[in-house]
Amino acid sequence: MKKTNLSWVGALLVFALLLWCTAATPGTIADPASYAPAVYSSMLSLLPPVVAIVLALNTKEVYTSLLVGIATGALLFANGNLELALNTLFFNEDGGMVAKLSDSSNVGILGFLGIILAGALLLMLPVSSRMGVVTPFSDALLTATSATCVTGLVVHDTATYWSPFGHLVLLALIQTGGMGVVTVAVSVVMFSGRKIGLRQRWVMQESISAPQVGGIVRMTSFILKAMLLIEGTGALLLSLRFCPQFGLLQGLWYGIFHSVSAFCNAGFDLMGTSAPFSSLTGYVGDPLVWGPIALLILAGGLGFLTWQDLREHRLHFRAYRLQSKLILVSTAGLLLLSFLFFQCYEFRLPQWAELSGWERLNAAAFQAVTPRTAGFNSVDLTLLSEPGKLVTILLMLVGGSPGSTAGGFKVTTLAVLLLSARAVFFRRGSPSCFGRRFQDEALRSASAIFLMYLVFFLLGGTLICCIDGVPLLDALFESASAIGTVGLSICGTPGLSLPSHLILTFLMYVGRVGGLTMIYAVTSGSPVSSQYPQERVTVG
Repeated sequence: MKKTNLSWVGALLVFALLLWCTAATPGTIADPASYAPAVYSSMLSLLPPVVAIVLALNTKEVYTSLLVGIATGALLFANGNLELALNTLFFNEDGGMVAKLSDSSNVGILGFLGIILAGALLLMLPVSSRMGVVTPFSDALLTATSATCVTGLVVHDTATYWSPFGHLVLLALIQTGGMGVVTVAVSVVMFSGRKIGLRQRWVMQESISAPQVGGIVRMTSFILKAMLLIEGTGALLLSLRFCPQFGLLQGLWYGIFHSVSAFCNAGFDLMGTSAPFSSLTGYVGDPLVWGPIALLILAGGLGFLTWQDLREHRLHFRAYRLQSKLILVSTAGLLLLSFLFFQCYEFRLPQWAELSGWERLNAAAFQAVTPRTAGFNSVDLTLLSEPGKLVTILLMLVGGSPGSTAGGFKVTTLAVLLLSARAVFFRRGSPSCFGRRFQDEALRSASAIFLMYLVFFLLGGTLICCIDGVPLLDALFESASAIGTVGLSICGTPGLSLPSHLILTFLMYVGRVGGLTMIYAVTSGSPVSSQYPQERVTVG
């Protein structure tokens, strides 16, 4: 009791000191270029990292400790003035968090970050857990990030740890993350009857990868209607199996939850009541369960622009956009090749002898679909062979389509790179397909996205391997699952250390926001360089 009282007294004294500094020091900077805080080039400038490290070692709360360290640095910079510290930390035009992230090009980053933090705070509440306890912030943050980024990596079994309220929070995060924060915001504005300005239309175009600003409101309306129709149909189909098994109300809820989770490519499930983290392993030979879920995964991964082409042009393939053609052909090719691999090689290995021929066929079909990028599994993934793990990793990295609920570096990126390689091999001037040439910008963007995903994937996997001592291939599997926003796991995410959880959280966030979006956010405001003279470089 005495220790608690002393802590309160100390906190009040610190607060009183800050109030005195606020009253004694100016709240604005007259000349920002020449401004230097009082602690500049002094020993006190080392205080923020020291505070963060000491708190992290004592409390084991890394996020909170980092936040306190950052706040300490802002206070020292502002000479103790609270108003100036807040303005410096959040609203400074040259470096504040809000000023940087609220730029129109970064609105998606800020939106996802806000949704993740709000979801983490809600999941921390005792009402969100079945045991009525406060969930640690690190666990709540990873789960909220996984749900918003529609990944599926969890540290607690969804069915047994979270309460019905927690399930509702997760479902809301999944739906918001799958649709996109901007899409949800614009939808609310539409339903409120307010007029959508040009700025909002441009932001909406960027968020859903629409080809033009014109017709963006109609496109948003189509997205909402298509989403409700597809998710509703999936929920009804799944309820046909779940209602007889779990009862009417619970069966309907299971149908709705898994339909939304599958369409948004999230991979969250409520099947842990039979065995924790079991996913759909109990339905490996049941097409009434895995069939609708696989179709929902494919529907969400195709992208709404492709669905618009399918609706308008139906079977007239030549009338489709070039992007839609690439998506459909690439998706079909990847599904066929991966199905043949799992059916002809993987599920014929001795470790799968317990599966019947029918179950192997079902498992191969579902395993060809779920890595792109849903995160459900109908078999025990720890039994996969090394070639099976490698193929799954590649499928997770590729992911789905632009403007969809799926992650990964996208099938169009893979198609552009392969067609560019073909153009080089056959000495053609520029890559082309279906009677059309690609823009030079498309090739540059595809190369940058692929390289960025590759670097983050290898770096994340290597760090997890070094930190937790897991096999490198398993660590790379976990890393690919995170950055591809898939959610499949071999290492067992709950068994990983806190630093590995932080790495996975970062990878999930980068994978959902998008590679180019993150690059543009970091380099926003950078001056455009002039054109330099060319010089030949030999490659290969």
